[in-house]
Amino acid sequence: MRLLSYKNSMHPTLNIAVKAARRAGQIINRASLDIDSLNISVKQQSDYVTEVDRAAEAAIIAVLREAYPAYGILAEESGLAGTDTTAEFQWIIDPLDGTTNFIHGVPQYAISIGLAKQGVIQQAVVYDSNRNELFTASKGGGAFLNGKRIRVAKRTRLDEALIGTGFPYRMFDHIDAYLAIFRELAQKTAGMRRPGAASLDLAWVACGRMDGFWELGLSPWDMAAGSLLITEAGGLVSDLSGESNYMHTGNIIGGNPKIFSQLLQVIAPHLTPALRA
Repeated sequence: MRLLSYKNSMHPTLNIAVKAARRAGQIINRASLDIDSLNISVKQQSDYVTEVDRAAEAAIIAVLREAYPAYGILAEESGLAGTDTTAEFQWIIDPLDGTTNFIHGVPQYAISIGLAKQGVIQQAVVYDSNRNELFTASKGGGAFLNGKRIRVAKRTRLDEALIGTGFPYRMFDHIDAYLAIFRELAQKTAGMRRPGAASLDLAWVACGRMDGFWELGLSPWDMAAGSLLITEAGGLVSDLSGESNYMHTGNIIGGNPKIFSQLLQVIAPHLTPALRA
């Protein structure tokens, strides 16, 4: 009964995003049963796309456009689309975050759908179809996992914190700074994890499975939904300088308030002028 009432209380756009994510999840789950038959293309070094990415994205866009034809779309595989790229509302979509995991049979990937209004994320869905875990959030309305309210973890000490990250794999311009930050955090935390799907990493911070997360060089569709999940779960999100430009810089820190501030302090001395920009 509680789950039913939660669904009924969802914002209409969030309901549509959930419908789209579940549709894509069905496509991905079917394909995961026969990974060896996939056609895999290389977009650039260590960056892959399959027909599953494209089919999942097409399914998501079809559902969203049927309900909201005037909304703009920014999607990983098809880029900018829509009748008006200056639309007030824009869907930001990653149909399969963690493609490399997927094609290796590693069950750590997710569908990420965010809705921005004039650049500010209003609705978020991150769907882990392997575990059937549906993370949702509406701005000002809290964050949920399968209809149950979630909060960031309460740990306050960095040396007790589990921190997620993502290794550089396409661009290595900032590899020295990254390794310096990693080296220091590896010594000052309870552990570092690199699961391989940033949207899901952010969702795990939102529900308290990890205490914080940081990464360089992400795309908007990697962060859009997950960042709202964290803030609606009581956490903080910023770029590496503590500002709100992460959707533009691609560099992000997120966590519960205590761990977030300590991550900023550790990272700050290692920032190059390019990473401060």
